[in-house]
Amino acid sequence: MMLIHTHHFRDIERKPEYLQPEKCVPPPYPGPVGTMWFIRDSCGIACAIVTWFLVLYAEFVVLFVMLIPSRDYVYSIINGIVFNLLAFLALASHCRAMLTDPGAVPKGNATKEFIESLQLKPGQVVYKCPKCCSIKPDRAHHCSVCKRCIRKMDHHCPWVNNCVGENNQKYFVLFTMYIALISLHALIMVGFHFLHCFEEDWTILGMEPRTSSMLECSSFSPPTTVILLILLCFEALLFLIFTSVMFGTQVHSICTDETGIERLKRKNQPREHTANWSSVKDTCGGDFSLNWFNPFSRPWQPEMPSDKDLVRQVSSLSDVESTQTTEEHSEEIKDEDSVEVLDE
Repeated sequence: MMLIHTHHFRDIERKPEYLQPEKCVPPPYPGPVGTMWFIRDSCGIACAIVTWFLVLYAEFVVLFVMLIPSRDYVYSIINGIVFNLLAFLALASHCRAMLTDPGAVPKGNATKEFIESLQLKPGQVVYKCPKCCSIKPDRAHHCSVCKRCIRKMDHHCPWVNNCVGENNQKYFVLFTMYIALISLHALIMVGFHFLHCFEEDWTILGMEPRTSSMLECSSFSPPTTVILLILLCFEALLFLIFTSVMFGTQVHSICTDETGIERLKRKNQPREHTANWSSVKDTCGGDFSLNWFNPFSRPWQPEMPSDKDLVRQVSSLSDVESTQTTEEHSEEIKDEDSVEVLDE
């Protein structure tokens, strides 16, 4: 019996006692289905509050500065309905992404008794996380903020105060999409508002229009209106760029069935990308329909991994070492695993 060190982050162990299983608390009795999930992280909570505040600020400017004072009632009604619907869907998607269990692995099951009950055979390994004392299924990674291993973890997003994983990736994609849409819509309305309400002879320095057109377009004073619109334009432009990039990245991850962490781990190893329609349907919740765009429609819910799914098969010890070596290319991911291997 011996302990072989492959590199700084991960070890291959041959003794179940390596993790000190007596310190692993057995998993608690599972709660009811749909139990609320919320991460108590001060930074994430602050970012989530800021997100809501910025969306509500945009709502205020669009309604009370641009639409309600306008005398074009058809324009105001149509744009008001579209903007409010998109804003509602964006905030609903944000809540679902924040309050949905992203796919957490049960904690505390990496005990000596449980590992022995798996009856590992030669060539079989079990990955364990010493941080949360859990047996990790394939493609699970530990999040230092959530303090849990998350199945198919893509990344931890402070703006939704949660990990983006197997169960809530759809909601995160919808959140980025709807935020990008309302940002684009707000920019277009600001452009029309400036063209319609600010005439060429309006002096910005004097802040006194020669006509009454400005008073017909806003119930606020010209200086206040300009400041509010410039802030909204700046906010919408930043959000449009940021969420569009995130949306494209997430769609690419879903289509290639490869998470952001998995891309980092193989960044020096080229991989051929192939379209994976089944992955898209699993993430979005079945065959294409309007429910793909509905944040209240649940995605496909995978079954919890069985004991057999926790055991992985390798042909030799060198295969395990090769798997671990890929971790050296992403030191920023402190995913300190250990692998239980049975002597042949």
